[in-house]
Amino acid sequence: MDDTTTTVTPLGGDVYEIDTRMAGHSGITAGYLILSDRPCLVEPGTAGSAPVVRRALADLGVGPADLATVVVTHIHLDHAGGVGDIAETYPGAEVVVHEKGARHLASPERLMASARMIYGDSLDTLFGELKPTDAARIRAVQDTGVIDLGGGRRLESHYSPGHAKHHVGLIDSATGDLYVGDAAGVYIPETADVRPATPPPDFDLDTALASLERFRALGPQRLLFAHYGPVTEVDDTLERSAEELRIWVDAVRDAADQDLDLDHAVAMVVDRTKDRYAFAREDADHELAARYEIISNTESNVAGIMHALNRHA
Repeated sequence: MDDTTTTVTPLGGDVYEIDTRMAGHSGITAGYLILSDRPCLVEPGTAGSAPVVRRALADLGVGPADLATVVVTHIHLDHAGGVGDIAETYPGAEVVVHEKGARHLASPERLMASARMIYGDSLDTLFGELKPTDAARIRAVQDTGVIDLGGGRRLESHYSPGHAKHHVGLIDSATGDLYVGDAAGVYIPETADVRPATPPPDFDLDTALASLERFRALGPQRLLFAHYGPVTEVDDTLERSAEELRIWVDAVRDAADQDLDLDHAVAMVVDRTKDRYAFAREDADHELAARYEIISNTESNVAGIMHALNRHA
């Protein structure tokens, strides 16, 4: 594959899944193009993914003057790192983000400095550099917001913190598709596993569970995961997402009660959950497990839960 090789999958309802190939890996990060009267890109992915996304949009007939909106569920770099690059290429596109994340898209220096402290030199390979977007082009939404898709079709945003304080879910009025970002965790299509995404510093169990209930109340017909792909078993998947969160938090709480450090807490979680995920079993595809560690690292998830427990304590 060259740097712009694309995999575009039509999902019906003028929705197209784009494999944004974070760090060159297929099948772990997805963006979505809603090819309505006012085309909308949901989740552009990383800065490194921008060439892939541009090629996909061109293949779908969306030129630099055609894209109306870019929407991100939250500003983590695997979702929003490419916003600045995409905004440069599509000068008429409005950028929509929750109000708690808007200033970081306009002035990403603080966000990038924080990310570099965590990822070090691997940041450039994993994500690339988030470029600033002109603040005049950014529309910040609050608890709810509406994106006009044209022809009476709309995308409604619903505030859904727990994974991140700047997270929104997005539901399409025409299809009932709900773009869940990371609020419902990580879905692994090869095995139909659902795994939590609980990184520091924002994770909070009660808030995350409330967001899942909010998603259920919206009555979506399908869940579109950024990691990865469409899911039609809506209620079962949201219930599984909540169950996994509780199990991980209970395991980390037990580790904390025993005054175990992070490494031992990780080991406890791995031991307690190893039989819950088909991709993690001894006879499973270890390459698959390694790919999903890239975007939902066990140690980071446990650290996020420990941070939350300490905060509440």
